[in-house]
Amino acid sequence: MTVTYTARVANARFCGFYQLLGLWRGSIYKLLYREFLIFLIAYLGLSLTYRFVLAEDQKRSFEKLVIYCDQYANLIPVSFVLGFYVTLVVTRWWSQYTSLPMPDRLMCAIAGSVHGRDERGRLLRRTLMRYGSLAGVLILRSVSTAVFKRFPTMDHVVEAGFMTREERKKFEGLHSPYNKYWVPCLWFTSLVAQARREGRVHDDCALKLLMEELNTFRGNCSMLFHYDWISVPLVYTQVVTIAVYSFFVACLIGRQFLDPSQGYTGHELDLGLPIFTLLQFFFYVGWLKVAEQLINPFGEDDDDFETNLLIDRNFQVSMLAVDEMYEDLPLLERDRYWDAANPRAPYTAATAFLLQQPRFQGSTFDITLAKEEMQFQPLEEIEEGLEPRTRGSPSPPPWLLGPSSFASHLPLLPRKNSSASEASGAYGCLCPGASCGCQASKTPLGWDEEAVAGGGATSEPCSSTQPLLDTVVPLSPVNSPQPPLPHWLQGSLEEEKRA
Repeated sequence: MTVTYTARVANARFCGFYQLLGLWRGSIYKLLYREFLIFLIAYLGLSLTYRFVLAEDQKRSFEKLVIYCDQYANLIPVSFVLGFYVTLVVTRWWSQYTSLPMPDRLMCAIAGSVHGRDERGRLLRRTLMRYGSLAGVLILRSVSTAVFKRFPTMDHVVEAGFMTREERKKFEGLHSPYNKYWVPCLWFTSLVAQARREGRVHDDCALKLLMEELNTFRGNCSMLFHYDWISVPLVYTQVVTIAVYSFFVACLIGRQFLDPSQGYTGHELDLGLPIFTLLQFFFYVGWLKVAEQLINPFGEDDDDFETNLLIDRNFQVSMLAVDEMYEDLPLLERDRYWDAANPRAPYTAATAFLLQQPRFQGSTFDITLAKEEMQFQPLEEIEEGLEPRTRGSPSPPPWLLGPSSFASHLPLLPRKNSSASEASGAYGCLCPGASCGCQASKTPLGWDEEAVAGGGATSEPCSSTQPLLDTVVPLSPVNSPQPPLPHWLQGSLEEEKRA
């Protein structure tokens, strides 16, 4: 039922879409010609009534009505509501197509995971695949009118070979008020577990793969069911439909040609037939017809999904894959390019020109720079994490700069032979008198404990000779005044001093 024209538009050319305008099946003409004729007949009938039936005073009243309708008809936001609505419907339409239960991944998993060339192995593979096909038929039968007409009862499903009579008894013996399309999936899981116990499925990884593919297949079936259940909100559809048709009811009156002798603005010309109003009707109502056709693609319109063809294809291909093609491999032999270091497939005369085209190497591959622009330049040494400040202004405390200020000046790891803890390493400082150029202390860099206890700071170095940290660069110049410590750090240092 799908109208396919892909080959006709394979190449862009002059008036490439022009040849598509003559197609009838699936065309806008087929959907719209009835409404278009009704609108045209109604317009012409109203125009003839105005010209030949109404009296002069009635004509004046009708002309006022025409001007009023023409003035206020454009207040209806037709293009706005139609644009959002059609976008929603087209997105939903494609999502429904991607949710169709296709058995290709499931059949590959069954063919590669359920082993055995004997009758038992063949029976297991075919039954598992048939259960998957049965679940697809049951859900499509529930949402598609075309499939329901093909399988109107469960007897038709049994006669078609998707279900045995014993399976039908079990299926109908399950009393549930809900749709039971999921029952074959449960049979599938039980049979796979039995095959695992028999050793037909060699390991749990293969069992997990089968269950994952089945759940993906079942999830697509569930999505189709929910798309069929949850429609586009009715109020939205009603608003769009009322907006479009009320607009053109107003256009029936407001777009009438009036007597030019009356001198109405915009009515200096009397053509009789409103060409652009008819085009507007064609576009807007045609836009609405697009949404009307795509809102449920499981019907029997020209562009609806070919669900019956999908059932035939899926059933035949899946059974072929798990049965006749099971371990049916062609003879292994060396390929034509076995000894070629640079294998290249040949080109026909129609495609030989492609060899002359340059190979894409990247968007920057052909960029050239001047020789002086390609020279590396020395990088200036910048103290990272510190904002520029004027001379003599106090340096901001390290704890205000955040952890990144310490990380940019202090090494992340202590020396291997150091027994310093993280706390002592955090308060390490430079010591000019130490042999290694650094000093360990429990006060921050350059601060004396007595000065800290008194709330001040000094640049007098400490006298430790055991280096705890690697040599580092001071956070601030030596001569710059040090800011006071926070109260919590002063209190902790006083407690340590008293202890």
